[in-house]
Amino acid sequence: MEKRIGAAPTLVYPESDGEPMAETPKHLQAMTDCMDVLRSYFRRFTDVYIGGNMMMYYEEGNPRKSISPDVFMVRGLSKKEIRTYKTWEQPPTLDFVLEVASPSTYTRDFNEKMEIYAKILQVKAYCIYDPYHEIDPSFVGFRLVGEDYEEIPFVNGRIPLEVLGLELGEHEGVLRLYDPVQAAWLFTSEERVGDAEVRVAQAEVRVAQESRARQEAESHAVAESRARQEAESRAQHAEAELAELRAALERLETNK
Repeated sequence: MEKRIGAAPTLVYPESDGEPMAETPKHLQAMTDCMDVLRSYFRRFTDVYIGGNMMMYYEEGNPRKSISPDVFMVRGLSKKEIRTYKTWEQPPTLDFVLEVASPSTYTRDFNEKMEIYAKILQVKAYCIYDPYHEIDPSFVGFRLVGEDYEEIPFVNGRIPLEVLGLELGEHEGVLRLYDPVQAAWLFTSEERVGDAEVRVAQAEVRVAQESRARQEAESHAVAESRARQEAESRAQHAEAELAELRAALERLETNK
């Protein structure tokens, strides 16, 4: 009888937990906007990785030991494509995590996840944000001190995050990052494109206005030049006529 060669059993680390990426479009927007801004801000750094909604495994050989941060940042990892995050293959600790919370997730965000982020992944800065302000607190940040978190006080209505060199706050009702060095809010790629388009349109209007003003000035200059030429011509004609009349008068006086 022919002996069959069986495949060796393979331990599978799923790429998804089967849960939706976000509860509402507003939750999804907060997540994608935060990732977009962070990727743009750290684009010059080759060893800063920004990810989100990715299965993260923190115990080799045990796929049940997993978590999926909404947004995270880690230093020491190149910007290569990875499908799952394994702490025995990638850096074992994280720099920053954001969870976009809701009434159905806040208990886990403030308890189970917070414990894993502090004790296992040793996340240096952990923030929880509820875009609908339905939970209390709806916006809070923590820094890791030892193996425990302490709340980060708000400064000017924002949470300063030393690990990012940025501050997290709400700008016009949406979650945004603020650069304290530039004293400016950081916007998404779409917002920057939209702003650039507005500036281009405004510049085009200014160019058109200046062009019309220049044309009007040139028209006025041409008109003034023509008026001067006509005035000079009339003056010359008047002077010639005056000279003729004087000559005629001298002849009359001579012939008296």
